[in-house]
Amino acid sequence: MPYVIAEPCIDVMDKACMDECPVDCIYEGGRKLYINPVECIDCGACEPSCPVEAITQDRGVAEGHEDFVEDNARFFDIVLPGRDDAIGAPGGASGLGRIGADTDLVAHFPRD
Repeated sequence: MPYVIAEPCIDVMDKACMDECPVDCIYEGGRKLYINPVECIDCGACEPSCPVEAITQDRGVAEGHEDFVEDNARFFDIVLPGRDDAIGAPGGASGLGRIGADTDLVAHFPRD
């Protein structure tokens, strides 16, 4: 997975990265955004637009954020609460709109 979104995005979701993504591979959960690892073309356009520096390449996540690499992929592979099927790789976030659910890691992350 080329790029991931880690903990700093939780409860912030600025969404500037979504505007910069040329392939529409950033999806909106309930508390955090997620990059689809199958759809991402590893261009890096999203990274500098994130005001909280939550986006990095998978091999460059900040110490303590390692769990977000696998969790970012899990968002697309599991059946999330309120859904009948896993998201998979539908070919773009705009066609689905806001998902409104998160993985367990994010859903149970302490609130400020």
